[in-house]
Amino acid sequence: MEIDKIDKDELEPDGRKKAARAAINAIAGAIPFVGGLISAGAGYWSEQEQEQVTNILRQWLQILEDELREKGKTIAEIVARLDMKDETIKERIESPEYHALLKKAFRNWSSIDTEYKRERIRNILANAAAAKTTSDDVIKLFIDWMDLYSDFHFEVIGEIYRSPGITRGAMWDNLDKPDVREDSAEADLFKMLIRDLTLGSVIRQHGPTDYDGNFLRRPTAKRSAPGHAPRTAKSAFDEVEPYELTDLGKQFVHYAMNEITAKIEFQETAEPIKPE
Repeated sequence: MEIDKIDKDELEPDGRKKAARAAINAIAGAIPFVGGLISAGAGYWSEQEQEQVTNILRQWLQILEDELREKGKTIAEIVARLDMKDETIKERIESPEYHALLKKAFRNWSSIDTEYKRERIRNILANAAAAKTTSDDVIKLFIDWMDLYSDFHFEVIGEIYRSPGITRGAMWDNLDKPDVREDSAEADLFKMLIRDLTLGSVIRQHGPTDYDGNFLRRPTAKRSAPGHAPRTAKSAFDEVEPYELTDLGKQFVHYAMNEITAKIEFQETAEPIKPE
């Protein structure tokens, strides 16, 4: 749905009124509920107020139109990455379980505020269709993470994936962040980000395990002798303690950050095929 744009040169007193009425009629005809609102307000709003309401509605409808276009682009890119000749994949994408994943992803679309996140959602849905290496409950959690975490969180996850055992200081340096004070907002943000991912069971400090995968207790740190205790708290950019992804974090990287190569190429502006 597109509303015709009004030429600014025509917005003189008489032309302005005609243009406003034309825009109101266009919106009213395009969306019945909006048309009902405009009709009800005709006797309440002045022509200037009607024009203001129309401009606001046009802007909001444009937001919805842009969102619909992004959803359509995402669906097209998912299908382009799937082997539609594979019966297992066809059964998967036609299943109620997969439809539930699609609905959840698009219901949470307001949280997809960057192109980076849109691509992560696309990868999650494409990988969830092509292979099932984890449960749909876990995939739903990954979709929720798009709302819970920022691009900065995902950049840190990527650094830990590329360099298991990396320290916080090395993460900061690898992301080309500037040197900042320990009492700065940037340092506080970074500590909060690490805490978010740790509490979310995405990352953890590296620790040894036994043969059965049980984590071994860390040796109790010896207390410093009086007068020899460190005078400063642990740095937000600590260079000692190593971090790694949890198994949940590794699964997230597999689903969200591994991109399936497109099987077909297409253009967004291509004309649809007309039935004969």
